[in-house]
This record gives sequence, structure tokens and C-alpha cells, in this order.
Amino acid sequence: MIINMLPGASEEQIQHVMERIKECGFTPHIIRGAERTVIGAVGNSDRRSEVEALQAAPGVEAVVAIAHPFKLVSRQLRPGGTVVEVRGVRIGGGEPAVMAGPCSVESREQILETARAVRAAGAHILRGGAYKPRTSPYDFQGLGVEALEFLKQAREETGLPVVTEVMSTDDVDLVSEYADMLQVGARNMQNFPLLRCLAKAQRPILLKRGPSATIKEWLLAAEYLLAGGNPQVVLCERGIKTFETETRNTLDLAAIALAKELSHLPVIADPSHGTGRRSLIPAMSRAALAAGADGLMIEVHPCPERALSDGPQSLDLAGFAALMSTLDAGHRHLTVR
Repeated sequence: MIINMLPGASEEQIQHVMERIKECGFTPHIIRGAERTVIGAVGNSDRRSEVEALQAAPGVEAVVAIAHPFKLVSRQLRPGGTVVEVRGVRIGGGEPAVMAGPCSVESREQILETARAVRAAGAHILRGGAYKPRTSPYDFQGLGVEALEFLKQAREETGLPVVTEVMSTDDVDLVSEYADMLQVGARNMQNFPLLRCLAKAQRPILLKRGPSATIKEWLLAAEYLLAGGNPQVVLCERGIKTFETETRNTLDLAAIALAKELSHLPVIADPSHGTGRRSLIPAMSRAALAAGADGLMIEVHPCPERALSDGPQSLDLAGFAALMSTLDAGHRHLTVR
């Protein structure tokens, strides 16, 4: 349930409502806005009617039921939307943020060359995999800590914040030392022990949608992070499995629009994984932003034909620069042409 406080409600009135929520067996989550405060009452309790009775409490404007099973993620709780900051880069603030880099960090030279190029083209965040979940145990699995060191060096040289995937609860603290944003890959979207651990991490989280996950399941996975104490969550639509075989996945543009309608969290799109075809990335990037996406995640490699993973869906450096040239001054707003 949501308790909307009146504009100008006193701190004493706010604290009273929070104490009553606790007494009723719910957990209060407070959101302080410029003009008013909203308090979410989350949990399972048979004393719901007592929370509804807070309508009569001093300083309360209204008590509203949340219709969806995801409570903290619901746009009802924060109608104005959430902005997540990654070392000064704002995601969800109205200007698309672009994350770019290779699927896998393969060498110091490769990631530095890529970081310099995507920075020059206008990217805002550097992406690169240190640990790679692969379908085959014989495929390249990533360089691990060595790759994290290379990403750190790339950040120091270019100033780009770094996002990279964390696959295990055992690696959260280590990866947090190097990365500015932690990615939950599609295969781990419902790895609930990992989500609970990341809920306590002091880093923004990029949560990719699972290849067979419904939108509700995706948002409930995000609910784990918020309920555990981490409100810095960005959703990523990266394509789902359908009967189509000409593309690697089917990029679900409707999911972007609906996730923005249902949730206050920022939503970005990954057209690289969403299509698996580099020729489709520019068009699907424009389509995703037209659908309301707050940013893009693009795979970029200096020489895709030599990439150790995901070469067919990676843009080369010139291709990425050409994509970014469709942005207006400052490489911020994508124009549909």
C-alpha cells in the first residue's frame, strides 16, 4: 500500500505513520520528494485494514492500494520515475545513456582501444565482460580478475564508468572493487541468492531480462533488489526466445514501453543480443529509444571477425561511430531518420 503524505507534512507526522506501519507488520519504505513524501507499506500481514485506517492520521492525504505484486518497483510508488547515477552518468533523466564495449575483455590493448574509440564517439559508459556465462563449457569464459584490472585501467585513462557482469555471490565484493555498475545477466535474472546479495551491494545494478521471462517475472526480480535495500536498479530488455530463427532473439519493444508504464525504474535496450545481427543494430537502437528506452547497450569490438565471443553481433569501431553520428549535438538525443 502507498501512503501519500500532504505537502508540508511534519517530520513528526511522517515518523508516526512509519511507526504505525511497523506495528501492523509491514515494512515502511520512504520516498522524499521536493514537495511531498510517499511511504510504501510492503509485506504480508492480516492487518491491512489498520494501514488503510491511516487515512485519518494527521498529515496523510491518501492511502492507495498497489494493484501489482511488485510493490516497490511499481510506478504508483514513484510516478515521476527514478534516475540512477553511475559515477555522474544519469540513466532515466530524459537523455539516453549509451553503454558500449566488447562482449568479452580479451586483452589490455583490445579494451583500451575500444574504450578510447567509444569515448570519442560519444558513449557514456564502458561495458566489457570479465566473467562470461557460455552455453558450451569449451567456449571462452573470460579473463576474470585480469580483465577487471584492464577495465580499471580503461576507466582511469578515458574517465568512462565501467559496467560488467557478476555471476556468483562469491564474486560480488571483488567485482564491486573494480566496476561502477554490476550487471545481472539474462541467465541469472532469477538467481535469487545472487539478487539478495546484490541488494546489499553499494553499486547500481543493471538487471537483464531473462530469455524466457515474462515482464512480471522481470519486475519481480527487480523487486528483490529494492526490497533488499538497493534502489539503484536499471532494467535491460535484451530480447526473448520466440519461434523466429533469423535473429538470435526477438527484441521486445513493447516490453520497453510497458515496463516504463508499470515501473518507475529506468529501462534500456540491448539490440546486440536482441537481434544477433550487426546490420540490425542501428535500426533497432532507434526503435528502442522511440519506444521510450532510457539508453542502449551496444557490443563493440575493434575487429569483430576475431572476437572470442559474439563477433556477428558486434559493431566495429567505425560502425559504432556511424551509429552515434545519428545523435544530435552532444551525442545525447537519438533522432529517427
